[in-house]
This record gives sequence, C-alpha cells and structure tokens, in this order.
Amino acid sequence: MGRRGDQEAVRPTSPAGGRRIRRRPASPLKLVASESAVKGLPDYHVHTFRCGHAGGASRDFVEKAIERGLAEIAFTDHIPLYFLPESDRDPALAMREDQFDGYLEEVSRLQREFCGRIAVRLGLEADYAEGHEAALARWLARADWDLVLGSVHWVAGDWIDAPGSAARFEREGTGRLYSEYYRLLAQAARTGFFDVLTHFDLPKKHGHRPASPLEDAEAAAIEAARGAACAVEISSAGLRKPVGEAYPEPRLLAGLVGAGVPVVFSSDAHAPAEVGWGYERTVPLARQAGVREFVTIEHRRKTPHPLPMP
Repeated sequence: MGRRGDQEAVRPTSPAGGRRIRRRPASPLKLVASESAVKGLPDYHVHTFRCGHAGGASRDFVEKAIERGLAEIAFTDHIPLYFLPESDRDPALAMREDQFDGYLEEVSRLQREFCGRIAVRLGLEADYAEGHEAALARWLARADWDLVLGSVHWVAGDWIDAPGSAARFEREGTGRLYSEYYRLLAQAARTGFFDVLTHFDLPKKHGHRPASPLEDAEAAAIEAARGAACAVEISSAGLRKPVGEAYPEPRLLAGLVGAGVPVVFSSDAHAPAEVGWGYERTVPLARQAGVREFVTIEHRRKTPHPLPMP
C-alpha cells in the first residue's frame, strides 16, 4: 500500500476512475477512550480468538469494558465462511465450523460470570453472500441471539477489505466496487436477517474513494436499512485503518440519521485494549451528525437511550 505521508495526499487512480486518500491514522496513544466518553454506552462489535485475527482471553475483553465504563458488551465473532467451498475457508478470516458451539458456550459462561456487573450479549457478525440466504438462515437458527450484525465483505467474487484487496480498486474500478458493495448492503438489509449493518462504507478502508459519491447507491442502501428497521454502527475501527476515519463518514452518517436509521456504538475490537477505543472521537461525530439517541439490543429488540451529555 506504500507509505502514508504526514499530509493528506490525493491522486487519480486507474482509468476506472476514483481517488485514493492517504491519511496517517491517529496515534492509538491519543485515542484511549476516557470514561466520560464511554460511560453508559455499549460496544456491540467484539471478536474472539476464534476468528483467527484477534487475540486475548475473552473475559479480558469484558474486564476492559467494565474498566471503561461501558454498560454492555456484545461478542459478535465472524460466522464460519458458509458461502465458500470448504477448501477455500480461511481460518485466519473467520471461525471454523467446529468452533461454533464452543463460542456459544463461552459467551453463555461469561454472561453468568458477569451478571450484575455488565450486560454480556450474544451476537454474531454474519456475512451476507448473495445466493446463499438459505444457508445463512440455517446458521442463524442455531442460537437465540441478542443481535446479529450484517456485513458485506465478499464483493464481485472476492474480499473487499482483506490484506491484498487494495489492488482490486486499481484493477477493477473504484466506482464499480463501491456500487456493487452498496447494492449488496441494501440487499442484506432487505433480508430481515440483521439487526445492525456494520462499517457502512467499508470499501474506503484502504483509502480508495470514487471520484464523486455514488449518491443513488448510497441512498438505496440507506432506504433499505430504514425500511428493514436495521440500525447502523458508528464504528471507531476505521480510525485504526489506513483511511484514518470512522465508519461511516460524517456525510453518510448524517444521511442515515436524517432518514431515521438508529445507531449503535462499536469498536470492532480484536484485542481487549480496543474495547471502547476511540469513543471520545466517535461520540462527538455522532452528535455533530444529529444523533440524539442510541439503541441497545437484547433478544433482537431495540431500546432507545439518550446520547450521554458531553
């Protein structure tokens, strides 16, 4: 991906059109969430070691949530890659099928252990893959979830954000990949499988953006989220990525809020130290976009709460 300069740099991409913005991510040392920024909020996007690219004991994630004043934490590990042939299911990207029951059992134990100290929710980050809806429905029927996150990572036959995927934007066209991503995200919302749509503008992860916003495609995804009563996460994870910006960007977040789409807060934590990380930046972003309340989710039911005062 090359080096990231101290100043924002913009350059044209390939003939497919688009631009790549390179930003230096903010230093993690400057983004340790303060209790005043986090207190009373949930973190609804947290992984375990089973996904193959996270580390740390699961109970340490819960302890960090308590330390930072969170009201709730949801474990939402990656669903097994049900939509790929078994030989193509990379254990470094999602949990294996033989780990699924152990995941459910561990979260249940943590719910009992921390009862009365913090609400521990059972969740899943479930990839949407077009044409595999029946298989996904069978997986989702295997547990009594508190919440299911809907993600789109597999776009036009390959990953949109995994290591090495940045080159796709140069080769296949930034506008084309964004357009297809939003089409799939809207389709995911319409299935009714999901409570929350994750990292709403994920294709920007490596710094690539279309030459101008794909407003029609974005609007269709926003309307699909609204129509399906999906929430959208305000995620600090993008602050740790090459793009150096929360998901979704302020313009998109304002559009979602204006359409009446509810929000949750998340970190997409892959290590205990990342739980509640960056909230001192995402909470003000939410407020500036017009967010006045967030929702918590239990047994697939959403409850609104006022956004904490600054």
